Amino acid sequence: MEATTHTVTNQPPPLVGYDVFSSDRALTEAVDRHTAPELLDGVREGLAALGRTAGSAQAQEWGFQANENPPKLRTHDRYGHRIDEVEFHPAWHRLLGKAVSSGLTDAWGQPAGHVRRAAGFLVWTQVEAGHGCPLSMTHAAVPALRTDPVLAAEWEPRLTSHLYEQELRPAALKPGALFGMGMTEKQGGSDVRANTTSAVPLDAEGEYVLTGHKWFCSAPMCDGFLVLAQAPGGLTCFLVPRVLPDGTRNVFAIQRLKDKLGNRSNASSEVEFDGTWARRVGEEGRGVRTIIEMVAATRLDCAVGAAALMRQAVAQATHHAAHRSAFGGKLIDKPLMRNVLADLALESEAATTLALRLASAYDSDTEEERAFLRLAVPAAKYWTTKRCTPVAAEALECLGGNGYVEESGMPRLLREAPLNSIWEGSGNVQALDVLRALQREPQALNAFLQEVGKARGADHRLDGAIKNLLTELADLDGIEARARRLVERMALVLQGSLLVRWAPPEVADAFCASRLGGDWGAAFGTLPHTLDLGRIVDRARADVTG
Repeated sequence: MEATTHTVTNQPPPLVGYDVFSSDRALTEAVDRHTAPELLDGVREGLAALGRTAGSAQAQEWGFQANENPPKLRTHDRYGHRIDEVEFHPAWHRLLGKAVSSGLTDAWGQPAGHVRRAAGFLVWTQVEAGHGCPLSMTHAAVPALRTDPVLAAEWEPRLTSHLYEQELRPAALKPGALFGMGMTEKQGGSDVRANTTSAVPLDAEGEYVLTGHKWFCSAPMCDGFLVLAQAPGGLTCFLVPRVLPDGTRNVFAIQRLKDKLGNRSNASSEVEFDGTWARRVGEEGRGVRTIIEMVAATRLDCAVGAAALMRQAVAQATHHAAHRSAFGGKLIDKPLMRNVLADLALESEAATTLALRLASAYDSDTEEERAFLRLAVPAAKYWTTKRCTPVAAEALECLGGNGYVEESGMPRLLREAPLNSIWEGSGNVQALDVLRALQREPQALNAFLQEVGKARGADHRLDGAIKNLLTELADLDGIEARARRLVERMALVLQGSLLVRWAPPEVADAFCASRLGGDWGAAFGTLPHTLDLGRIVDRARADVTG
């Protein structure tokens, strides 16, 4: 009998052909919880359709293609004319087109619009995260533009359109438009008040010319950008279109594309303005206040994006463990591997539950919910994005050597994981933002504590953590140096409160025991062995048969 030299056994099948939305219990339950009953069927139907596409082999191939073929800068055409265009692989445009047609830039003013969009963003980001950048900025530009009713009337229908067109031409002639932003400069970074880009008024109608640069300008092929520049009255927000109404190109010189650790499919660029036409948005000198609503919305998307990456990492890890055998049984049934998977699942569910709670606050738009968001968004952005990288790394390790190979998709998740912690203000910026809110907006702390207090008395470990947090908040000595520790505790207490109220008992118990009760090691897989870890892992698995 002839020997066989290459028989493939004990290799898990690819996680493909499943509904990314419907197989995510934490997400579906959050959508049910935060959506009015009369809207729920329609919302779930749309999200399930997007989930099936996200789990398809075709969509996953688009994700690989977009990252294996990064964008290319074309500064000049063959005749030497300056064109400043970025060439993307067709997969990038297919991903963007599906996202736009699914309403991922359309939430403002829609019933349950933010919950639906956040859930969709969480689902679709699991296919490929890079193209989420223009989606997020386009969605977030709407509240900033609303400070100028004329601009909002002109641009909002374009930004909320469900039609995508990639060509650069006057926005008025396109069925839909995408927006970017340019805030940071090389000398200032997050300190935008150090910006040097100048804005000189052309008339009394809000037209200016800009001269200067932007150190980070993502998605430079968007149709318009909100940027900050120094006007005679101080730092001001401006709208910069890529193409002027007469069809000529605005001065938008792309100097280079950034060579980034991850997020390879997305073009992040350095741009120069030299007599660039712009329209003022809001009053002179109030640029930060004008653009801050856009920043807050994109920060929420950072938290949603981190939850998406964690969810995909957990889905891949649990899928692998359910199909891979070692030492006489399935990996998923081994007590130590089950502990690791359950620990990862807790982090993922806590992030998802928190992200959807924040989205629901945007849908409510009451004074109390706005005050709650003022503290909860930077706290959530700080903590969930910090947790994303260790989750991705541990999930990769669950696949062993297979996880270290590009074909598994896990290295891309790991490279992508740190981005959301850096984008729209890194950890220190978020922590300092929380301190400012605590010092200047007492109603924000009241709203936060009211939300957390809804679970008081349900778990003694949560109660103890709330008490310790109140003690920490009462001590302002050396508060800036302690800011990260404080914000971490705020985020954990908020997550614990939400899970105690809404998650299954085994999930809430494990979270409170480990994250709040101190029965946890310094690495994943150190949960108390007496917990019901099997149910936590089963809940986290992606169902490829549904």
